[in-house]
Amino acid sequence: MPTLERSAQMLAAVLTLAACDRAAPTGIQPSANPTTVAPAKDENMKIKMHLDGEVLTATLAEGAAPRDFLALLPLELTLRDYASTEKVGDLPARLSIEGAPPGFDPDVGDITYYAPWGNLAIFYRDFGFAQGLVKLGRFDSNVDELARKQGELNVRFERAQPSTPAGERSP
Repeated sequence: MPTLERSAQMLAAVLTLAACDRAAPTGIQPSANPTTVAPAKDENMKIKMHLDGEVLTATLAEGAAPRDFLALLPLELTLRDYASTEKVGDLPARLSIEGAPPGFDPDVGDITYYAPWGNLAIFYRDFGFAQGLVKLGRFDSNVDELARKQGELNVRFERAQPSTPAGERSP
């Protein structure tokens, strides 16, 4: 019986030591200077919208839907008025709304995605909270011209060229 008791004690000691051992597996050494690799991010979230010879610039927000919209550019759309509040246009593909809030309260100048219909909506008048509305970005300047335009509008969205840092020449 002493042998069985001793074996049980040894087994308990080995299991305790194994559970307490938090060392790296053999052959793998932890780095003295660990580095964190951030996911790749498109630094240029500026876009341009061409409308009847005018160019309006906008800044896109962070998130899956704005990234998906950026991936569609360059993009030509036909915008039409909706409820005397916004100009809307059908996108060629659905955008991901992963991580987006359930809705949004847009301001004048906001560029949005209305997920239930899969369309782009640019607000030129104030509007209240709408379920399924996702903010894509915001125009950097006034959008009064959009409110004045009647009928269908043919627009072109494209990425804005990144600005050249001081002292460097653009190619």
